[in-house]
Amino acid sequence: MVAGIVSAVVHVVAGATLGALVAGPVGLSAGAVAGLIPGAVFGGAVAATGVYPRGPRGVALFLVDHTWSLPNTALGAVYLALHLAAGHTLDAPGCRHACRVSVVQGVWPRYATTLGTVCAGSNPRIQRHEDTHILQARLLGPLYLPLVAANYVLFTVLPVWWLWHDHAGAPIDRVRRYFEVGVYPHVWHEAHAYRVQGRPPR
Repeated sequence: MVAGIVSAVVHVVAGATLGALVAGPVGLSAGAVAGLIPGAVFGGAVAATGVYPRGPRGVALFLVDHTWSLPNTALGAVYLALHLAAGHTLDAPGCRHACRVSVVQGVWPRYATTLGTVCAGSNPRIQRHEDTHILQARLLGPLYLPLVAANYVLFTVLPVWWLWHDHAGAPIDRVRRYFEVGVYPHVWHEAHAYRVQGRPPR
């Protein structure tokens, strides 16, 4: 319960601070409101499912998620709020003491998607892959999302991955496959996660 309340407060304070920096007193109020909704949703999920266990590991990861990696956690909170608004459900057993919030349903049937500490549509067969993205975000903090976005843009307009791509096993014969089996599995964070667990799409 305490972790959930603290999480919600951190989101509100972060939103208010960012709003004040951008637009002064008006921005402070708007930012606080903007942080309140996803913060309350995320904090509620944390409290209801026991995401962070008691003890050094749980405390350390909670602190990382709400300081250094807060931009990733905040995006994950918005992502979680959208899932729940769409009628999706929390995977309570998958959340408990996992230091991540798991949602049963994904965005796309074939793929799990992880943003911040929120993982949607995963299963035990690929959970280590998705947890690798959470670890990447925790290690890189505010640098993670810009580095991911930059790599997607770079590999879309300058496909250097073409040099080491498995053309025989994963032929690129239409535009959709350019992104699905070309750009997507070769960006740095996906390539790393696939080395940990899973097999790139073919």
